[in-house]
Amino acid sequence: MAVTALPTVEDDRAAAARRPARGRAARLQRTTSWLLAIVSTIIGLLMLLPIIWMVFTAFKPEADIVSYPPTLWPRELTLDHFIDVWNRIPFARLYVNTIIFAGGVTLISLLFDSMAAYALARIPFRGRGVVFVGILLLLMLPFQVTLIPLYDMLNGMGLTNTLPGLIIPRMTNAFGIFFLTQFFLSLPKDLEEAARVDGASEWRIYSGIIMPLAKPALLTLGLFHFQYNWNDLLWPLVMSSEVQTSTLPAGLALFMGQHVVEYGLLMAGSLLALLPVIVFFLLIQKSFVAGIATTGLK
Repeated sequence: MAVTALPTVEDDRAAAARRPARGRAARLQRTTSWLLAIVSTIIGLLMLLPIIWMVFTAFKPEADIVSYPPTLWPRELTLDHFIDVWNRIPFARLYVNTIIFAGGVTLISLLFDSMAAYALARIPFRGRGVVFVGILLLLMLPFQVTLIPLYDMLNGMGLTNTLPGLIIPRMTNAFGIFFLTQFFLSLPKDLEEAARVDGASEWRIYSGIIMPLAKPALLTLGLFHFQYNWNDLLWPLVMSSEVQTSTLPAGLALFMGQHVVEYGLLMAGSLLALLPVIVFFLLIQKSFVAGIATTGLK
């Protein structure tokens, strides 16, 4: 038969002393949480300030844009800049060119990057470490170093001022290979070993097992590729000397003259150009977070 000890006076005093301490700790935790939330909100608004300024400026009349002191909220709303940006340049054509360029590079690069990453992560071959180190070295090499010789080579092949000339040099990417290699290394080998026992080929394992498992990483890398190529200015500006074969960033650069910058048209065009990237991110945001977490990139 168990004997239950009755609480003593000392136990009651100790419990009474612990209750205020727990209350103070809870209040301190709530205060800290509120402070962190306020600081995070302020930092987030500061980071979004350029985008907020761009959105409001796109709807401002030109007089409000150049007025001093500048104001964030427009005194009068107008849609003239959105109409002018469609009339002053072939905006629809530039939009289509950018979709073909960024979308084509994204799809082709995902295929080639994943194939190379699968070979590095899953197929043992002589010199695999040397190849991986070479990819890391390419990752550290600035794109501007190869810009002039790459342009000379494509110009000799007659690919300047063409969309294939824009897409072909971007068909694979050192960052994409490294990114997917890290993801493939984190996947368990049980399924593919079972598939090999059943007689599956490497292509079957790659397309039927690895690629479905790699969906979060592929969507994340696809967002990186799409966003980078959608916003790229230097490469399309060098490769395209005609507006009809340019992309949106290169076309919008026409509104930045040597003496006059048409801020309203620039902001309206930039806002329209930003929408596809935002929609793409909203569609894959869950997979984006999962892909970053599983590849180990910080």
